[in-house]
Amino acid sequence: MSQAILERLKERYEDGVVETATERGDDCAVLKREILVDVCRFLKDDADFAMNLFVDVTAVDWLDRRTPRFDVVFQLKSITKRHRVTLKVRVDDGDDAWVPSVTGVWRGADWFERELWDMFGVRVDGHPNLRRILMWDGFEGHPLRKDYPVAGRQPLVPLRKSEVHVFENNPVDPFVVGLGVVREKSDGDA
Repeated sequence: MSQAILERLKERYEDGVVETATERGDDCAVLKREILVDVCRFLKDDADFAMNLFVDVTAVDWLDRRTPRFDVVFQLKSITKRHRVTLKVRVDDGDDAWVPSVTGVWRGADWFERELWDMFGVRVDGHPNLRRILMWDGFEGHPLRKDYPVAGRQPLVPLRKSEVHVFENNPVDPFVVGLGVVREKSDGDA
């Protein structure tokens, strides 16, 4: 069925579909950035395809191997039709490192798009709340880029005052305490 998706995309969007490929059962379409949101809305709303599950968005950094530098990879799935497809948009570094947000199609794409920005530095235009999600606000750079310095030092973040929370009703282990602290077993414990 995914092959039919690729054929239909080529028919409907002609020049907007840069290339298609099928490898080891995975069907992929490389798109021009300008049609991404329209293609996503079409794949979700069309009854033949019903791509109702946004699975993931990530990037591949091809530093010094290819231009444009990044493939932004969208994984989509239809739960009702039981097929999937991968969409890719190629973007370069710098001001060109952006894709449009698909949160208007799938609200669940929100945190995935924030992760894309946080880890790779690929901006997501039109995102309702584009800010870091995994790294702290003062973090410098984007750690999944291939040019991120392995031995890089980050500005120190002041440690928060530790609060100990004892979860007495934990059926697994009543001695586990928040923040990785383990309380000593006392004589009154069962």
